[in-house]
Amino acid sequence: MTLHALYTLIGWTAVLIGLASTVAQFRRAFTIGIEGISLATWVMFVMLGGYWITYGAVVHSWIISLGSLCVLPLQLAIIFRLQPWKRWNVSFRCLVFFASFCIVPTLLWGWNGGVLGVGLAMVGNRLPQIIKLVRYRGADGVSVGAWSLGVLCSSTWMVYYVGFHLWSACIATASSGAANVTVALLASWRHRQSREDMIREVIFAV
Repeated sequence: MTLHALYTLIGWTAVLIGLASTVAQFRRAFTIGIEGISLATWVMFVMLGGYWITYGAVVHSWIISLGSLCVLPLQLAIIFRLQPWKRWNVSFRCLVFFASFCIVPTLLWGWNGGVLGVGLAMVGNRLPQIIKLVRYRGADGVSVGAWSLGVLCSSTWMVYYVGFHLWSACIATASSGAANVTVALLASWRHRQSREDMIREVIFAV
């Protein structure tokens, strides 16, 4: 197997992992409920996904484009479940944020500058979740498994980008991957605290 074929296979693996992660969040939203799921986060996922689809076309990588395109219907379904028409101001703020960090840098410094801006936007997109997990005890609606898959997905994409010398994309993905690690660790910690609280309640009740 050539290196090109190997990195291509790694890219398709990243697409499948990303799909599995989104499916996990989709199932949680439609079976367990939307508690703890942020509308702003998912609106940003869609906007950033649109950017990656376009970027993939520009660098002639269908793998990058399909990585976001195949999860787009699931992301839109989750947004619909969150009833965005009741909070149109959230979507408007996301649009302003997206334009500031992604569109404007692309217009000023080209695609490399825009992709680095996407990295900042992806980190910023995860900050509300991180702040919430730090400030509040409990992590209802936050799936450790889904975020852990997100970490694995980011790592796989980084290998793909390195293989094809897409350095700005690699840096952007490394930034978001670090934020994914933070969310996964904080969520695991908060879930453990919740279990310990339940155990103590049972003990004292007895």
